[in-house]
Amino acid sequence: MSTTVFDSALFRDMFGTPEMREVFSDTAYLARCIDTETALARAQAKAGLIPAEAAREITARADSSRLDLEALRHETEIVGYPILPLVKQVSAMCGDAGGYLHWGATTQDIMDTATVLQCAKGVAIIERQLDEVRGALRDLASKHADTVTAGRTHLQHALPVTFGFRAAVWLSALNRHAERLAQAKPRALMVQFGGAAGTLASLNDPERALETRRLFAEELGLRDPEITWHVARDGLSELVALLASIGGSLGKIALDVMMMAASEFGEVAEPFVPGRGASSTMPQKRNPISSELMFAAAKMLRERAALMLDGMMHDFERATGPWHLEWSAVPESFLLCASALHQANFMLRGLVVDAAKMRKNLDLTGGLIVAEAVMMGLAPSIGRQHAHDVVYDACRIAIENNRTLFDVLMENAKIRDAFGEARLRELTDPANYLGAAAIMARSVANATNV
Repeated sequence: MSTTVFDSALFRDMFGTPEMREVFSDTAYLARCIDTETALARAQAKAGLIPAEAAREITARADSSRLDLEALRHETEIVGYPILPLVKQVSAMCGDAGGYLHWGATTQDIMDTATVLQCAKGVAIIERQLDEVRGALRDLASKHADTVTAGRTHLQHALPVTFGFRAAVWLSALNRHAERLAQAKPRALMVQFGGAAGTLASLNDPERALETRRLFAEELGLRDPEITWHVARDGLSELVALLASIGGSLGKIALDVMMMAASEFGEVAEPFVPGRGASSTMPQKRNPISSELMFAAAKMLRERAALMLDGMMHDFERATGPWHLEWSAVPESFLLCASALHQANFMLRGLVVDAAKMRKNLDLTGGLIVAEAVMMGLAPSIGRQHAHDVVYDACRIAIENNRTLFDVLMENAKIRDAFGEARLRELTDPANYLGAAAIMARSVANATNV
């Protein structure tokens, strides 16, 4: 029976993706636990700790598809962890060689390494999805580098920008997240092998124990850490925090799109799919569903990141509880981030951009958005302070009488005679006061080193 949005038949693909759900499924987790046990056996055989034939038998005969899941579930509830009952079943599969299974390991060694293997697969999916979204944003930034729109601060018209500039700002954050993910992988994706208290004392030979851990990491394609990390949970916490940060940046995109899609703005619209975003009572509705889901995921990811920070506070060499928080926070974070990236890719690749409506909105204030441009244009001839006073007064008159800044300035004989109609039109045209917006947008869109 489904009870959460992550496993609900109705909602699960709104808060996750089938691909990521498979990575963190029970069957995949148990398979990664067995991958961990068999890799450990092979490493120990190479180090001379167990017979090579035993390692071959364990690798050949350990099979997650043969596990009795109901018995495993029942015994996990009793023990508190799945590894003891798992080892019991897998040992039986392996016959005499089963006696060498889990040699010198502890439950957390296997569970942590299995989780890291899942995270490695999850990160690869996130990286691919992130590249797809970045590609969509590069297209938008390049295509609309010169599409003039209102820059807004505190939800008020500030100065003109271009829509490509806005998209490039979105893109720049995701570029940095891609860099952070690449840098985090060697820090976070570490094998775990320390035994009961992390010292590997059970192997009776410190040098051979450390060599086993190195070979173990090599078998699984993970980093060999310099020391056991049973109670140093910074790696997994960093990964979840990164997923939350990606979600935050996607949530910012979603908020901008939702605002621009509002009826009063009408500057963009999410891709049209029959029935998507429809209302049960209002036939005219075209709600920004993808953006809403991205926004929700960002908030939910933030909570998982906070949970992982709580989970970093372990006591001594093995903890009394915080570890359990990860069992929820890690898979849910990967699901939420994958879902948000999926929605972002769909939305951004089909985003309808109404350049004409952007320009119409830009002109709502009758040129007031470029008051600074007019002031700076007049300043070389009449002095900055005088220019400020003239434009300030002209803005006041324009606002009080619902007139354009150009019309008010044209009524000032001194200004009209000094600059002429053509120059005043140029100064009051927002398209002429964009600074380096288009240059920066193209620079981010065309960057090849990210």
